[in-house]
Amino acid sequence: MGLAVMILGLVLFFGVHTLTTRREQRARLIAQWGEGPYKIGYALVSLAGLALIVWGFAHYRAAERIDLWYPPRWLKHVTVALMLPAVILVVAAYIRGRIYTVVKHPLLSGVKLWAAAHLLANGDLGGIILFGSFLGWAVFDRISLKRRTDAGGPPIPVGGPVNDLIAIAVGIVAYLALAFAFHPVVIGVPVVGG
Repeated sequence: MGLAVMILGLVLFFGVHTLTTRREQRARLIAQWGEGPYKIGYALVSLAGLALIVWGFAHYRAAERIDLWYPPRWLKHVTVALMLPAVILVVAAYIRGRIYTVVKHPLLSGVKLWAAAHLLANGDLGGIILFGSFLGWAVFDRISLKRRTDAGGPPIPVGGPVNDLIAIAVGIVAYLALAFAFHPVVIGVPVVGG
């Protein structure tokens, strides 16, 4: 049950996010509904998908976990190490500096690194489906960005090295919060010392 709910959530979440890559279809929907209702619908479907992913994965891990392989313990350390740059990249997508300019799409790069890192440490079916889906979507979206012809909105200002330092500092704080508070409390899997 949990695995099916998680998959339904993934279909909703990535279905609506894939709509972003379909520029003509997206433009038709915005013209038909208006920009405000389109954004509200997009957000509601995304949140519903995310809620189903979280609930389904939690239920799956608690009651129906299916192990396919058992990753060696050292891969957990690789995952923990890869998560720091992944989190910094995600933050750098919003606090734009030279990292943003060099990486071009740091949010997608951070998601790819996060998903790949978690695939290394999770050998169960649900984990492979979950993290593999995020990795596949991020790769697909990055490829679609190279093929888009529209500008995608007004340019967003990019700062300098100070923004990079802020992104790194915020990224480190977020990384520590994820490792020591969020992951063990919400996910139920300790990152350090577990």
